[in-house]
Amino acid sequence: MRRLLPDPDALAPDDLPAVYAYPPDAGRPWVRVNFVSSLDGAVSVDGRSGGLGTPADKMVFGILRRLADVVLVGAGTARAERYRGARRPTIGRDAPPPIAVVTGSAALEPDLGLFTDTSVPTIVLTTAGAPAERRATLRGAGADVVELPDLTPATLLGELERRGLRRVLCEGGPALHGDLIAVGAVDELCLTLSPLLAAGDAGRIAHGPGGRAPEGMALASVLEEDGTLLLRYVRTAS
Repeated sequence: MRRLLPDPDALAPDDLPAVYAYPPDAGRPWVRVNFVSSLDGAVSVDGRSGGLGTPADKMVFGILRRLADVVLVGAGTARAERYRGARRPTIGRDAPPPIAVVTGSAALEPDLGLFTDTSVPTIVLTTAGAPAERRATLRGAGADVVELPDLTPATLLGELERRGLRRVLCEGGPALHGDLIAVGAVDELCLTLSPLLAAGDAGRIAHGPGGRAPEGMALASVLEEDGTLLLRYVRTAS
């Protein structure tokens, strides 16, 4: 893998944690969003992002998880991508980051890998409005079910901070990403451009409420391997 910006050079896998390091202490949750897209803007092939993955993207995906305190994801993405628990420990810790799933309905099957194939309990972020039997079923499956007053970004991030989980890695989906953008909560975007043209009817990396002026992002680094571009942008106001 080679770095094109800011300092052109060759990178070994052991160099990547320094490239993607979180700020030492932002004093609040720092939200990093990670997506992969085709060159023509598709975020999935046949409903899943796996068809866009490349070895370089998978390598960086693994590093981003190992740097995070928590992986935040919407329930639709967790179901479509067949999520399970993170495999490798967060760097400097003994356990992998928990997966925190956002779901207003608590409509998650208890036999998902999120609950059956994980070494740390999956956090289910929902509300008391979700059916009680679903919440009870997920607790019985080993989930840490949290009933919040609402599922706004401020409430979600506040709950994660209360747990000491400040290095937040959001892996989508587009609706959750859009909600975060709408309130100015995205500090950083890691976007992989896969060297593919996908067409089809796949969506974009974010959608949701409008009316907010576009926010400026500064290009912090560009890596390349076999035509895959790995872009890292940081919010200019951060």
